[in-house]
Amino acid sequence: MNILFLTQVLPFPLDAGPKARAYYVLRALAQRHEVTLLSFVRSTDTAAAVDHLHSFCADVRTAPMTRSSFRDAGYLLRSLVFSRPFIIERDASVDMNRAIDALAQADVPFDAVHADQLWMAPYALRFCTIAGRKVRRPLSVLDQHNAVFMIPQRMADGERNPFKRALMMLEARKLATFEVNTCRAFDRVTWVTQEDFDAVQAQAARVGVQVPNDGVLPICGDPEAIAPIARSPSGRRVTFLGGLHYPPNAQGIAWFAREIFPQVLRVVPDAILTVIGKQPPPELAMLGIPSRNLEVTGYVDDPTPYLAESAVFIVPLLAGGGMRVKIIDGWTWGLPIVSTTIGAEGVAAEHGVNLLLADDPAAFARAVADLFVDPALNQRIAAGGRSTVLKRYNWRIVYRDWERIYQR
Repeated sequence: MNILFLTQVLPFPLDAGPKARAYYVLRALAQRHEVTLLSFVRSTDTAAAVDHLHSFCADVRTAPMTRSSFRDAGYLLRSLVFSRPFIIERDASVDMNRAIDALAQADVPFDAVHADQLWMAPYALRFCTIAGRKVRRPLSVLDQHNAVFMIPQRMADGERNPFKRALMMLEARKLATFEVNTCRAFDRVTWVTQEDFDAVQAQAARVGVQVPNDGVLPICGDPEAIAPIARSPSGRRVTFLGGLHYPPNAQGIAWFAREIFPQVLRVVPDAILTVIGKQPPPELAMLGIPSRNLEVTGYVDDPTPYLAESAVFIVPLLAGGGMRVKIIDGWTWGLPIVSTTIGAEGVAAEHGVNLLLADDPAAFARAVADLFVDPALNQRIAAGGRSTVLKRYNWRIVYRDWERIYQR
C-alpha cells in the first residue's frame, strides 16, 4: 500500500513517548509498504533526524510549528468562542493544510492515511475529503495514544486555582465530545490501552453511540537491541526523566519533590533527586532541597551517565492518559521503578515483581527508600522489569498486528 503517515512530533530521536510510538509503527509499516511521513517540526528538530527517517520512509515532508505564550492566548480565546478544544485549535496550521492539500492532489494516489494521535485527525480527514474527490477515499486510520480528555480532567482534580480548574474542566468536556465524534469518523481506530478505549466509549455511551475499536496495540520499544545499563552499586540518584513542558510531568515531579523527597532524605540523607527534561518547573528550586541533594539538568542528549548512577527510577504521575513510555524505557534499561497507579496505567505492572506501586507520599517515600537499603529487592525489581519488556513490548513481534489493521 501507499500510506501517508501524519505526526504531530518528528518521530526521532526517541526522547519522548509519542515519538517512540510513531517511530516503531513507521518501522513496522515500512517493512511492507511505501510510507510517506508528513510531520510538524520545531526549531530543535535537526536535518540529521529527518535524514534518519528518510532511511526507511519513501519520503519525508515537514511543516513548521511555532509555539509562544502570546499565540496560546489567542488560541485559548478562539477555543472559548468556537467551543473547539484548545489543544486542537492550537495545532491548526496553514502550512500543514497546504502540505495536506498538495499530497491529496499528487499524481500517485495514497491508499491510506494514518493519523498518529488525535491532534493529526483533522488533517487526515481533510486529506480524505480532498483525495476522495479526485480518485477514491483512502482508508483512514487513527492511532489513539490516549483518552485525551482524561488529561485535563485529571489535572483539574489537583489544581488549586479555581479559574485554572474551571478552564481544565471545560477543556475536558470539549475534548470528550470532540474525541468521540472524531473516532467515529475514521475507518479504523487503534488504542494504546484498553483503559483508554473504555474511557472514550463511556463518553460515547452517554449519547447512545459506539466508538470503533480495531485493536489494542501497546507502545513498544526495541529491547533486544538495547542492553541493560551497567549501574554503579554505589549510585545515589533518584531519577525522573521526561519532558517537563508536558503538564502532568511537571505536576508529578513537583509533587514528588515537595511531598515525598524530604521523607526519603530522612532515611537516605545522601540521595540525589535528578530531574532530566526540558523546561523544568521553577518550583523545584524554591522548595529548600539542599543543593547537594538536587540536580536539575534540563534536556540532555544522552542520559546514560545519570541512569548508570541511579538507584531508583521514578514515575510519580497524578494525571495523564495512555501508556507511560517512561516505564517501558526504565524496564528496557534494567532500572528499578517506583510509580503511582496512574503512572503505571496501561502497562503489565505487577507490584513487587517488576516495579513498586505507591499513591500516597509516605508509601512512595518508603518504596524509594527500600530500593536504596535492600540491594536484593533492587535487583529483583530491575530484573522483573527487564523480563517483562522483552516478553510483552517488543515492536518486532507486537507490531505485526498492524498488517491486520490495514487490510481493507
